[in-house]
Amino acid sequence: MTPVLMPIISNGLRAGGFALQTKSYRYDHYWRWQPELPATTTADHIDLVLVFGARSFVDHIEPFGQLARAFPEAVIVGCSTAGEIHQQVVEDETLSVAAVSFERTGLRVASVPISAAHSSQAGADLAAQLMEKSGLAAVMVLSDGLEVNGTDLTDGINATVPDGVVVTGGLAADGDRFESTWVLVDGKPASGHAVAVGFYGDAIRVGHGSMGGWDYFGPERRVTKSAGNILHELDGRPALGLYKEYLGELASGLPATGLLFPLSLKKPGESKSLVRTILGVDHREQSLIFAGDVPEGHTVQLMQANFDRLVDGAEGAAAHAIRNGSIEPSLCVAISCVGRRLVLGERTEDELEATKQAFPGSMVQVGFYSYGEISPYAEGTCDLHNQTMTLTTFAEV
Repeated sequence: MTPVLMPIISNGLRAGGFALQTKSYRYDHYWRWQPELPATTTADHIDLVLVFGARSFVDHIEPFGQLARAFPEAVIVGCSTAGEIHQQVVEDETLSVAAVSFERTGLRVASVPISAAHSSQAGADLAAQLMEKSGLAAVMVLSDGLEVNGTDLTDGINATVPDGVVVTGGLAADGDRFESTWVLVDGKPASGHAVAVGFYGDAIRVGHGSMGGWDYFGPERRVTKSAGNILHELDGRPALGLYKEYLGELASGLPATGLLFPLSLKKPGESKSLVRTILGVDHREQSLIFAGDVPEGHTVQLMQANFDRLVDGAEGAAAHAIRNGSIEPSLCVAISCVGRRLVLGERTEDELEATKQAFPGSMVQVGFYSYGEISPYAEGTCDLHNQTMTLTTFAEV
């Protein structure tokens, strides 16, 4: 689509206190930067640059160097996507960028190699690096979306950071291809890594909200055999075979078509449920591979899309973020699941418009479509979610 030329969007000082400032930029291979990046000698001080872009930028890294030259003092982090969110628009083969300056908030970045087998330790190591600096208030984590067990990653972080530290983020994506993802490490895209940014001090205010909007169908089934994020059996039957029965003709398109039918996961005796999305299949073992754990003894139920409820879910996520954030934000990082985009199709931007309209008009919204979303369920420690719209808002007092 032809990009819309727009001025830099920012928030200035709020009456009665400090406010962080946010500017948005967009890059594509034809139009290049819109608006133009500032010359270093004239640039405002920028502390944090968030970059969300297509997987193909792993072979086209010059824009990352341009960001580093324009904002030499900034922490630059980001990841690959299944669609880049820029304000209320979703695009492909672009970079969506937010450049943020803080008045009274400190930053620190950490990075670690990651694999599915060692995700818990990776999460603990990330958190430990951030804990070397005192006053940690919030964490945003971005991880390779394929070489990871998202549940273990969040468990490792939760076990290390103090109570009250807000942890949000997401898993990098690669469209509906599931081949390779990247995160920025030292300003360059790299696979097999996770990165985290720590926010420090008592001025930062981070809001968060995460909701789905899917409908349940079919019977509840018990997980009778699993190993971490690999589901082998449901009610004693091979998981892949049972899942294919529900998908019918769509089964030939796995794992991508599995995004249309996620699983609701619930621990016995609890009302809280999480959603799990398929990342891969093992035909020989007749098993399904998910972004997060599917523990034995839990119950699962298939879910399917309801267009209006998905958009309502995005609105609900915004309402939670506003309530948790308490003051008007300058920046909203929107991380929605690739499965939602596949289902919504041409209506994808409906959910982005719903979240953008819930906040002040001057707020910058950037983000990406992901392989997993990280956020507290409502409050407390973070969880790995799938098929949700997850929002993180930032403001200063």
